[in-house]
Amino acid sequence: MKEEKVKSIRFTVGTDDKIEKLCLKLGRNKLQLFNQMVDYFLRSGKDPADTSDELLKKALSRNHDTYTSFIKAQEKLLLIPIRQDVSRMINSQEQIVKYFNEQVLKVNKELLGIQQGIIKHLTEISTLMNNLREEQQSRSDLKMKFLYILNSYIKARDSFGFTTSAKEKEELILCTQKLISKL
Repeated sequence: MKEEKVKSIRFTVGTDDKIEKLCLKLGRNKLQLFNQMVDYFLRSGKDPADTSDELLKKALSRNHDTYTSFIKAQEKLLLIPIRQDVSRMINSQEQIVKYFNEQVLKVNKELLGIQQGIIKHLTEISTLMNNLREEQQSRSDLKMKFLYILNSYIKARDSFGFTTSAKEKEELILCTQKLISKL
């Protein structure tokens, strides 16, 4: 196995304490921790002396600008056309509903007029039927009364004998005619 050349670095006791705490916290030895710190600063390009981390802020700003431009591009390509299409669709749906409502209302008014005509006609038929029924009833009553009068006349005439005078026969005829005329 090939051994790497090792160099030493001098640092203060306070820094050594800090490195010891980091080693215990991260579970590594000092050499591993130091090598990983150096690799990190090389890869990230960060300056350990820059505590405000300006490079990180610039990177975040660039990423923010990239995301913002991406969102604006998506808005132009997708969101605005979708909104326009939805708006056109809503307008066409409103026109369809308006036309449908106009046609339905028109047909409903026509049907209502027809139904009212039918109701009026049925009411007239009902009135006519009631009148016919009443007239039929009154005819039946009239026939019954006439038959009663006729039967009374026949009985009275048959009860007359040969001795009955013409005056009595005449009175019977007049009485019968009076009863018939009252019908």
